[in-house]
Parts: sequence; C-alpha cells; structure tokens
Amino acid sequence: MDLIVEDLAAIDDKLSQRHIDLDPGGYFIIYLDRDARLIYAKHFTNVIDDRGLAVDPETGKVIPAREKVERTHTTVFSARTAKELCVKIFEETQPPPLTQLDHAAYLGREFVRAEVALLTGQEYVQD
Repeated sequence: MDLIVEDLAAIDDKLSQRHIDLDPGGYFIIYLDRDARLIYAKHFTNVIDDRGLAVDPETGKVIPAREKVERTHTTVFSARTAKELCVKIFEETQPPPLTQLDHAAYLGREFVRAEVALLTGQEYVQD
C-alpha cells in the first residue's frame, strides 16, 4: 500500500497528540532567524511536580504549555542545520541539558522541521 502525503500527515498528527512525560532537564523553545539563516533553541530549566507538570524552579508556579511566559533562558543554542544544532546540544554540551531519550528524539525531529522551513521559506511552528 502506498502512503500518500495526507496519510503521513494524519499519522504525524495522531502521534503529536500522545502523552509524553516532561523532561526534568528542562525544555526548549525553537525558532528561526531568517535574516541570519539560523535555527535557535533556547533552553529553560524546570522542575516536574508530583502531578507531572513543569514548574518554574524560581517561583514554584506551573509553566503553562499554551501561553506566553516571561522566563529567563539558561542557554541559547544556534546553528545553520539540524545536525549542527544536535551536535552542539548533545555532544559538545556536557552534561547535555536534557535527561530523556524521547525528548532528544523529539528535538531532532523539530530541528529537521525547522531546517526545512528555513530552506524553503515555509512557516515554522514548534510541535
């Protein structure tokens, strides 16, 4: 059976709805700087509470997933490609600022999506 683009998108959309435990190592906000032709990943720390929610370690308040939050990042990584960004975060930063393999796999996928958007001029919205 041949998979068509719509089938692949449906698979991806369904998988994007699954539950993923949050990484106690923190989270990343990924964005593009089209003028500089760079992919950026800002790293923020968090604490995971007993309900599995990300909490700001400074305030103790839950970090909302869908709202804009004013927090100070710990590090900003930038690179020209997804692979270069992965090398900077996972190989050159010791220890890496994440603790879960599923989080690393997610970041790799997002960095590739960001790179494609950068190259094609498409909009990039982090999943």
